[in-house]
Amino acid sequence: MNVKNLGHLADVNKSTIKIPIFTEKVKVGWPSPADDYIERPIDLNEYLVNNTAATYLVRASGDSMVNAGINDGAILVVDRSLEAQHGKIVIASVSGAYACKRLQLYPKPLLLSENIKYPPIEIKEEEDLEIMGVVLAAINQF
Repeated sequence: MNVKNLGHLADVNKSTIKIPIFTEKVKVGWPSPADDYIERPIDLNEYLVNNTAATYLVRASGDSMVNAGINDGAILVVDRSLEAQHGKIVIASVSGAYACKRLQLYPKPLLLSENIKYPPIEIKEEEDLEIMGVVLAAINQF
């Protein structure tokens, strides 16, 4: 899965747009009548961004992370300030090639796809691995 940098999510020079959110959760299974109760509006920057200066957006390309909910064309919210831990989805650069993968640190370092069509990427000692940030969210359009 390739990634393309789209820039920062929060633009401090723009006004904040708040979007209403319903208090009632929507069931994914059998439909039920929805309530008319609305919580206070939310700001997606407030909801998705913990560290404005370290957060950026990238567009995903490919199907290697579909089982993690990252579809082709998804916009990923990435935080560079978070520590890349075992099991987290990260944006990584291996010898200059960027990818979105799940990080495995033990028993040996690997970058894992979330699609069985793609084998793990083994990190060899002579290769440079740079973590460009931890993926916080994927925004998919249907």
